[in-house]
Amino acid sequence: MATEVKVPVLGESVTEATIGQWLKQPGEPVKLDEPIASLETDKVAIEVNAPAAGTMGQQLFQVGDNVSVGALLALIEEGAAGAAAPAAAAPPAPASAPAPAPAPVAAAPAAAPAESGDPVALSPAVRRAVLEYGIDPASVKGTGKDGRLTKEDVIAAAQAKAASPAPAASAPAAAPAAPAAGGRNEERVKMTRLRQTVAKRLKSAQETAALLTTFNDVDMSAVMAARDAYKDAFEKKHGVKLGFMSFFAKAAVLALKDIPAVNAQIQGDEIVYFDYVDISIAVSAPNGLVVPVVRDCDKLSFAGIEKAIVAYGKKAREGTLTMEDMKGGTFTISNGGVFGGLMSTPIINPPQSAVLGLHRIEDRPVVRDGQIVIRPMMYIALSYDHRLIDGREAVTALKTIKEAIENPTRLLIDL
Repeated sequence: MATEVKVPVLGESVTEATIGQWLKQPGEPVKLDEPIASLETDKVAIEVNAPAAGTMGQQLFQVGDNVSVGALLALIEEGAAGAAAPAAAAPPAPASAPAPAPAPVAAAPAAAPAESGDPVALSPAVRRAVLEYGIDPASVKGTGKDGRLTKEDVIAAAQAKAASPAPAASAPAAAPAAPAAGGRNEERVKMTRLRQTVAKRLKSAQETAALLTTFNDVDMSAVMAARDAYKDAFEKKHGVKLGFMSFFAKAAVLALKDIPAVNAQIQGDEIVYFDYVDISIAVSAPNGLVVPVVRDCDKLSFAGIEKAIVAYGKKAREGTLTMEDMKGGTFTISNGGVFGGLMSTPIINPPQSAVLGLHRIEDRPVVRDGQIVIRPMMYIALSYDHRLIDGREAVTALKTIKEAIENPTRLLIDL
């Protein structure tokens, strides 16, 4: 008797998802609660776990198909090893050649390599990276959940391959591939549901809000000195590293408390002011940009903020963020500096009214006390909805953040 696998409840107001990938193929053994499929919703990827142990049976949808909550996804047949064997023996049966009786024996070993490099088990982002960098996925050890490959694994393998002198010896063998490299090829990849939603929301933000950006620069000397002085003791006591994000989160709390409009939202014909600060931290995940929410930043310590950021970063890489992790948020911080960005105009995350953009730190000449000195400087940007936030308020909020970072004592005495 087969067990039905149905689309689970996806979250509040979410009724539909897209089949991102099948993690188990028909004929493969399945354990109880083992992930068998990945569904992509508007915000996160959700894994569907097996409701029973057995063998993967019929799959009623293909990758890329849209499915509704409660729809029948697949069937799990009873038995594991016993059912898996007929599945492996099934391919030789259509051949129906009397002589090649040993063929099933040869087919079984061939199935193992196919499984290790099966592109269906890769996420769309990983598949694109594999094609772009020319990496054999079977040769790379995955660091994601259950040993799955991540985009970062593929990039690291490509960098290691480029740095290795070994390819020089195999250059003659690679010569035949040269004509293909010079060709004019095209690849069409369907946008993931997450990417489609990001595109719609960002475009909607541009069309709905009166976006404006104000800039400033920050001398990072004091924060860097504090971090260097206390990072070892901080990590020893709290179990997490002391990063720059917690400083900016606390500095943003000061600014948002002083300028409530930056922490407010327009809802219909009303302005909603919040007496709490929930900061959405933009995180790059394999399937795209996600913004999990660090709640009650105004009440959390530096350690509490760092722990929340680390936990969300891990969940983003593993694809285990939930709808609840992404829900809400009154303000956003996006750090483009980790990718080397010098300056940008970030787009607000609706229905929020402002977003703080951080950028790379670089040594630049500045004037201090009439002298030209070298300081580690960072450009910061505040994009805001001019319908709600006046220019004076935006500039003041950004200036408050700048002053708090340049003099971290302000964070301790709430000034």
